[in-house]
Amino acid sequence: MANKAIRLPVDEAAIRALAVGDEVEISGVMITARDAAHKYMVESDAAEVRELLRGGIIYHCGPVVARDGAGWRFVAAGPTTSIREEPYEHEVIRRYGLRGVIGKGGMGPRTLEACKLHGAVYLHAIGGLAVLLAQAVKQVRAVHRLEEFGPPEAMWVIEVERFPAVVTMDAHGRSLHAEVLERSTARARELMRTFT
Repeated sequence: MANKAIRLPVDEAAIRALAVGDEVEISGVMITARDAAHKYMVESDAAEVRELLRGGIIYHCGPVVARDGAGWRFVAAGPTTSIREEPYEHEVIRRYGLRGVIGKGGMGPRTLEACKLHGAVYLHAIGGLAVLLAQAVKQVRAVHRLEEFGPPEAMWVIEVERFPAVVTMDAHGRSLHAEVLERSTARARELMRTFT
């Protein structure tokens, strides 16, 4: 089955058409955001990125960057663990009209509920492919809060082309992460009973 193409900004209908297990390739402009950026977006009105977030995607990534003339380029762009953003993500999705979040490891029930209510998805990027994923970043358009947050936590506005990811939490309330945990827990209990 061919990967589904997502062009940013994306509308709610296109996101609600996605399901857990769908492989996608994302093109367009998205923003990196980690702990400091999420706290800032919830506690302030992040006017500098508001328009980019509407119909857009946040990437949980602390990139390795290098100067490229007067600008920047991504050297490595691997995903960071998403669960740290669980206290903030539901509000960011609601307030900014976000359509997706990319990271690794999945997120919790509040984010899943926000995806269902507001038409968003969580996408899993493959860890360990940081240099390969950086090749999908065609341009760094801007960076916000660089001096305040530092390079890994800054909000990098990047243009990507065919960035690969897999839907693991969809807008219908399904979470592959929760399903795997449930199955694994049940299997572990089975195994424990054989040793008692």
